[in-house]
Amino acid sequence: MIETLKLRLEKLPLSQIPYFSSTLLDYLSEDPKLKEFSRTFPTPAHFADVIKQRDFPSSSRGVLANVLEQQYSQLSVSEKVSKNIKQLRNHNCFTITTGHQLNIFTGPLFFVYKIVSTINACKMLKDRYPQYDFVPVYWMASEDHDFAEINHIELFGKQYQWNREWQGAVGRMSLEGMPELLDQISECPDLFKKAYQESEDLAEATLRIVNNLFGDHGLVALDADHADLKRLFSPVMKDDLLHQTAYRCVLKTSEALDQKGYKTLVTPREINLFYLEDQYRNRIVEKNQHYEVLNRDTIFDQKEILEKLERHPEMFSPNVIMRTLYQETALPNLAYVGGPGEISYWLQFKSTFDHYHIPFPVLIPRNNVLMVNRSIAGKIEKLGVSMADLFKHPDQLKATFLEENAKTSLNLESQKEQIISTFQEISDKIKAIDGSLTGFVKAEESKTLKQLSHIEKRLKKAEERNQELAVKQLLGVKEKLFPDGNLQERQLNMLNFYINNTGLIEDLMVYLNPFDFNFHVLLDDG
Repeated sequence: MIETLKLRLEKLPLSQIPYFSSTLLDYLSEDPKLKEFSRTFPTPAHFADVIKQRDFPSSSRGVLANVLEQQYSQLSVSEKVSKNIKQLRNHNCFTITTGHQLNIFTGPLFFVYKIVSTINACKMLKDRYPQYDFVPVYWMASEDHDFAEINHIELFGKQYQWNREWQGAVGRMSLEGMPELLDQISECPDLFKKAYQESEDLAEATLRIVNNLFGDHGLVALDADHADLKRLFSPVMKDDLLHQTAYRCVLKTSEALDQKGYKTLVTPREINLFYLEDQYRNRIVEKNQHYEVLNRDTIFDQKEILEKLERHPEMFSPNVIMRTLYQETALPNLAYVGGPGEISYWLQFKSTFDHYHIPFPVLIPRNNVLMVNRSIAGKIEKLGVSMADLFKHPDQLKATFLEENAKTSLNLESQKEQIISTFQEISDKIKAIDGSLTGFVKAEESKTLKQLSHIEKRLKKAEERNQELAVKQLLGVKEKLFPDGNLQERQLNMLNFYINNTGLIEDLMVYLNPFDFNFHVLLDDG
C-alpha cells in the first residue's frame, strides 16, 4: 500500500517570484500584445469552442492507436491505459499533451510536474465536458540527440552521470554502461532498476518508467520515432524541403515579438529537418540545388530526397519547430502543457500552424512547485520567515531577516531625511547672507549623509553578528530549497523525495491544480 503525506499547500503569485519572464507573465495576464500569437486563455471554460473546432481524421486515429498498441505490447498495461488507447479511435476523444527529453531517472523534478498537470487537466475537462473523453499524453522526445542534457541527475547533493558516447537519437541508445550507474545509486527503487535492466534501449526504458509511475492514472506515452506516424506528416516535411515555409513564418513572427519587447528563444533554419540514421542525427541543408547532410558524405538531388522521404519518412527527424507541427498532426490534441520556456517559443509558431491549417493548441503553463520536507519546514517555522521571503536573493533575504528580527530598526532613512531638511533650512539662511557659501553647505550635507550611511552599515554588521547562528541557518535553508540559486524543480531529481515517500505522485495529484497559475509550495509539517 502506498503511503501519502498530509501536506500544507501555500500559493504565491508568479509575478512576485524573480524567476519568470515577462513573456509568461504577460501571457497569464492576457496581455492584448500577445493575443495574435496564441489561441485562447487556458481555462476549462474556453475549451468548449476548441473542442468543436478540432477535427481529426479517423484514418489518423487508427494509425495512432495501432502504433501505441505496438509500443505497449511488451508491457504490463493498466486498465486505464488500455482503455485510453482504444478510445483514441473514437471521434469524441481528444488528447492533452506534454513532452520532454528522455532524461535518465526522469531528470529534473519539473518533468513529474508536467505530467501531473497534464493528467489533472484531463480530469478537470472530463468533469466539465462529460460527453467527451480526454487522454493525457507524454510525447517522448526520443529523437533528440543532445545526450549531455539527459545523462545526469542530482540526488542528495551529489551528481550521478551515465558515461558513454552517443551522437544519434537518444531513444535508440542501447543501455551500455547503465548497470554501472545503477550500482552507484544504492537506494534506487526497483521500478527504475527493472526498467533499465529489461529494456533494449533508452526509449523502451523510459516508456516502462513512465508507465509504472503514471499508468494507473491513464497516461499514454508515445514514441513518435515511427514510420507510420511520420508518413502522416510527410506533406509538411516535403514542403519544408522545397519551400522553407516554416522558416519565413517563424522569422516574421519572431520579429513581431521582438518589436513588442519579448525575447524569442528559437531561431528558425531554412530547413528544419534532420537526417536520421541508427547512430547519427544531422541537419539537412540545401546547397547548390542539392541537399546535404551536415558532417556526413550524404548528398541528394531534389528527386532523390523526395523519393527517400516517400519511401522512408522515418529517416527524417523534425527539429523543435517541425516537432510541434508533427505532434499536432499525429494527435487529436487540444492543449500543450509546457514550462515557461516552452510557452515562450510556442508563441513563435502560431503563424506556421495557420499556414498549414493545423489547429494551434491551447498553451497551458505547467504547475510550478517547491517541495519542503519536514526537517526544512520545521526550520522555516522556527526562523519565522515567510515562503515569499525565501524566494528573494540571499543578500535581500538576509537584510529582510535582520531588519525584522532586530531589537531596533537598522534603517536610518528617517534620520537622513531630518538631516536633509536641516541642511535645507541652513542653505535658505545662507542664501540670504552670502550665496557663495551654498556649495560649502551642500558639501557638508553630503559628508554628513555619507557618515550616516557608514553608521548604518556598522549597525547592520553588528546585528548580523548578534544573529549569526540564525542567519547561517536561514541561508542553509535557502541553499537547500534553491540549490546553486536555481529553482528546486529545475535541478533536483524526483528520487530526492520519492525514496522517502513512494506516495509522491499521489500527493501531487491531490494538491496540484493545472488551471491555477500560482506557484505551489507543498510543506510537510509533520
